[in-house]
Parts: sequence; structure tokens; C-alpha cells
Amino acid sequence: MLILLGIAFIECRADDFNRWALVSQPTRSSEARSIGTYTAGCLSGAAALPLNGAGYQVMRLSRKRYYGHPDLIRFIEHLGQSVADRHLGVLFIGDLAQPRGGPTLTGHRSHQTGLDVDIWFLLSQQAESRLLAFNERESWNAPSVLLDHSDTIDVRQWSKANEKILEIAAVMPEVDRIFVNPSIKRHLCRNHRSQNWLKKIRPWWKHDDHFHVRLKCPENSRDCLPPESLPEGDGCDASLAWWFSAEAKAPPKKAPASATPPLPVQCESILRE
Repeated sequence: MLILLGIAFIECRADDFNRWALVSQPTRSSEARSIGTYTAGCLSGAAALPLNGAGYQVMRLSRKRYYGHPDLIRFIEHLGQSVADRHLGVLFIGDLAQPRGGPTLTGHRSHQTGLDVDIWFLLSQQAESRLLAFNERESWNAPSVLLDHSDTIDVRQWSKANEKILEIAAVMPEVDRIFVNPSIKRHLCRNHRSQNWLKKIRPWWKHDDHFHVRLKCPENSRDCLPPESLPEGDGCDASLAWWFSAEAKAPPKKAPASATPPLPVQCESILRE
């Protein structure tokens, strides 16, 4: 057992990924709580994001990863409304979390506490006038906004609307940080340098077809462990240049399931509730 900032963690069993994925409903708790860390945690009292809303539509419905802390649901709805009000397009919402959070079988090491959401960069004109069918939500893919997956922005896939959406999201006080491809961060630095919201835009591997929003720990979630504080400044300094080095372009291999961090002890009872 590991004790971290007053929270006890226990090792995951080999079948834990299946156990979390098979849960189909949130807990019955009326109080929502995010527990643990973004990469080792769980969620009590989750809410389901409505599959369609002002300025957004949820994709990949079969994965059933459209649950989150109510703070995350409100954030997405607020962002969608802001996008609709400005006629910037329709947001395609990817994964939030499973009904009770926890580790997923595929796709993520984070998204475990209901405070993360992936949002596609694709802003389709087709979706502004109609709801996508189930098969479209399953088969459509988010194209990369980089030219042939290079370090160059593809102007056919990128627009000022994408930049404005990132700014709208970043200035919301509940947002802790937003992950984007390093080339996108560099592009934003060239166009918006010294603007305060850039601090929250953080470079990370991949993320060339979507951005990943992470919220701060909710005030009533005392067992939610926040990440390290963001560095000072707008992030457009030498630290950004590292991401274009040979070292950065050989990212660490994905950790095997056996290397998954332990979960807080509270998560076992949440899983069984």
C-alpha cells in the first residue's frame, strides 16, 4: 500500500481494466467526487453528457465514455454554447470518462477522474445543420491538422476558429491546462505571444487531431490530487524548442498494463457499489 498526501493507494489487479470497462452506470451517490489522480483514480456520482447540445455533438457513442464530474459536463456545455453563439462551428466531443472513471481498456492512461475531455479540431459545416447518425459518429475520424504529420500546420485543416476555441476554453477559470501538439503550441505562440491564456496551452506528444482539456480538482473533492503547478510565463520560451529536438521526437514507449499506477483504496468500493 502507498500513502500519497493522505490518500492510500493499492495495486491494480490484472482484471481491473475489464472490471471498470464493464460497469454501465454511475454510482448512486448524489455527491460527485473525483478521487485520486488523473492517471490513477475514479469517479463517484458521475453525470452523463447529453449526446447533443448547443454547439456540440458526442462521437464514438459505443465506447460509453461520455461521463464526467458535473463540473466537466457544465464546462463542455458552456464551451459549446460559446462556440454556437460565435458561429465557430460544431464541436465533436471525444472521450470523457467511463461511468465510474478508472482505467480504460484502450486509448488513455488519464481520463480516470472525470475531469478530462478530448475535443476534435475538426469543425464540420455538415454538423451545423443536422445531427450526425450513429454510424457517422462511429466512422468519422478527426484529421490531423499537420501537413503530412510534419511540424507544419496544414491550413486546409486549421482556421482562426480553432484558435478562438482554444482561447475561449483556456480563459475559463475551471480549466487547469489544455494539451495540444507542440506544432500547434508554436503556431499559437507566433500569433498570440504574451497573452495570459497561452500559459494553459501545453505541448504534448500526438494531439494533432484533437485537444485535451483537463479541469482543476473540484472544491468538494478532497481526495482529488492536483497535478504540478504550471510553469510561469506563456510557455513560448526555450522549453517549447525542446519539443522539436531529436530527443523529444522519440517519445517514451507506452507503459504496459502491469505498470499501471495503483488506485486509491476508495475506488474498490466505488467499483462495487
